[in-house]
Amino acid sequence: MTEIIDSTVLPAAFVPTPTREFNAASVNRGAARPPSRPALELVRSTDDQAAAGPVIAIPIPPLPISFASRVLLYKQDPSVAEIGLRRILLRGLFGTGPSNNRIHLAGVPPVAPNSMNDFIQTPDTPTFDAVHTFSVVHLTLAMCQRAVGAAIKWQWNSGSNTDPITVFPHAGVTMNAFYSRGEKALKFFYFNKPGAPAPAPVIYTCRSLDIVAHECGHAVLDSLKPGWLSASANPQTGALHEAFGDLVAVFLALSQLDQAEALIVQTKGNLHNKNFLSDVAEQFGLALGRDNGLRNADNDKKLSQVTSEVHDLSQVFTGGVYDILADIFLLERNLGVAGEDEALTLVNCAQYVFRLLLRAIQAAPATNATFADVVNKMLVIAAADGKPVAYRNAIRNQFTAREVVVSPTPLTQDMASDDVLEAVDHPFLRVKENGLQDRSGCCGTMRLREHQLDERYLEDELRQLQGGIGGEEDPHEWPKAAE
Repeated sequence: MTEIIDSTVLPAAFVPTPTREFNAASVNRGAARPPSRPALELVRSTDDQAAAGPVIAIPIPPLPISFASRVLLYKQDPSVAEIGLRRILLRGLFGTGPSNNRIHLAGVPPVAPNSMNDFIQTPDTPTFDAVHTFSVVHLTLAMCQRAVGAAIKWQWNSGSNTDPITVFPHAGVTMNAFYSRGEKALKFFYFNKPGAPAPAPVIYTCRSLDIVAHECGHAVLDSLKPGWLSASANPQTGALHEAFGDLVAVFLALSQLDQAEALIVQTKGNLHNKNFLSDVAEQFGLALGRDNGLRNADNDKKLSQVTSEVHDLSQVFTGGVYDILADIFLLERNLGVAGEDEALTLVNCAQYVFRLLLRAIQAAPATNATFADVVNKMLVIAAADGKPVAYRNAIRNQFTAREVVVSPTPLTQDMASDDVLEAVDHPFLRVKENGLQDRSGCCGTMRLREHQLDERYLEDELRQLQGGIGGEEDPHEWPKAAE
């Protein structure tokens, strides 16, 4: 029988319980106010200040029922000390696990909510990992749904199939994490730090917001564009998958005001200064002996400087979108205005750029999409949104500089509203070994065997077999001897 862990057993420092003083004050406040909220609020007319005007009854709607749970999680990566562990509020109704209709957990002890409906657990324990992983997947899906303005079904969902995605925080021992369409799952593994003396520290990929958000990004994109996961597609299509995962991690961090504030403090408002946001999966990268994360979103790579290997190629698109975010933030920031809140401005800019990206992806081709396809859709949507031409200039300039598109007008001039940017022809991007993308440097999702196979290649093999020679022959049909 599966043991269910009760959330009430945890360090008192992490439990958001009311204080004795708060409870005492609540009793006093309760005695001084009416027992229930009135259905009508009486407001006197102010047309004539000297005379008492008629009393106007304004109905007050009942407060909506709102479910929410507090959780404790790493809001960045375990190695990012300036962010660290923090409590956050998850909106929704969650069952034991935690779980809901969209996300189930497996492979770890189920966690029951405490008496306050919270799931706060002792850090760096299996129950903490369960809550942390569920929370990041929930936040990622919610952010993507806000961006598209609708519920996002998992790739296997249909009118009769509402199966949730199953999340494995402790899927096994290996240096990996992946999304599997076939298993309807997100799997996160753990491993001992290579080269460290015994007992080597254990790295849990599920504790990294970056890694969990990245893999969940693959699942979301597979729902929106199922044809993009094919290994036989254009290499840039595979690169868009990898780039989207990294960008989801970046924008999830920027959906939280406290992280935006920390970023402003760390960079003094210059997003191109060294920062925790642009480094993806720092702890994993450090474990491999790198001086930063697995990837760096703030890069200057051009198409001529990368290979057709999908992960390497993806950094061009990731870097272009990051630069667009930095440019739009500078456009919208107004330090000369009293009360300017840079962090709030950054959050608003990030929300718009992510919405722009997701809508452009939705409008892009269902198969063999290229960077230029998505860039041109971003330009069209930004114009339709009524955004300043400077937004489109930023998109055009950044991807022109990265040799993704060619601009018909000089970059010093404003972009015309009807400009369509042609893709730069890079011959090496059309070359695919054995007809498949090179995914040797990708995350586990893109290297997963089920995502590498393509039915067309199996069909080709059958056709070759049917047209081949050899095998069992009819003994009545011996070939004639050579004359």
